[in-house]
Amino acid sequence: MKIVVMSDSHGDIETVKTVSSISADAYFHCGDSELLAGNPLWDNIYKVRGNCDFDINFPKEVIVSVGDKLIMMVHGHEHAVKKSLMELYYRAKENDVDVVLFGHSHLYGAEMKDGILFLNPGSTMQPRGGKPPTYAVIEWEDSPIVTFKNMSHEVVEQREMKSI
Repeated sequence: MKIVVMSDSHGDIETVKTVSSISADAYFHCGDSELLAGNPLWDNIYKVRGNCDFDINFPKEVIVSVGDKLIMMVHGHEHAVKKSLMELYYRAKENDVDVVLFGHSHLYGAEMKDGILFLNPGSTMQPRGGKPPTYAVIEWEDSPIVTFKNMSHEVVEQREMKSI
């Protein structure tokens, strides 16, 4: 399984087009696109509503199977992700998912807890903490490998995730 994940593009259509042109099994946008939900750009991209998305036609949460993995995506502002991942962890356990995708903090990162991969791809347009604009690629055969890339598709960081 290979998925591409982006978030917090804040009105920039070109980064969404660029990132979604990479070959993958599925594409995800974790919110704050500031675009309309009916935009044809979304035809092959799972998306959720962020705190800066005012189109109520975006779902607040998406749960979908890709390959043999069940993936849940939210923006994160309604789950206090800037403080802790506990709310997302409990929601993930309720839904028995393998992967949780979220944005909101504009900081990329990934961790495994109880066999669940939690991933924030960072922001394609407004990164924080001195980090570059990023998106993420998850490749999962035996164990997940997460690669964070910049907008030139260069590797910023790559991690083989181990369950804790």
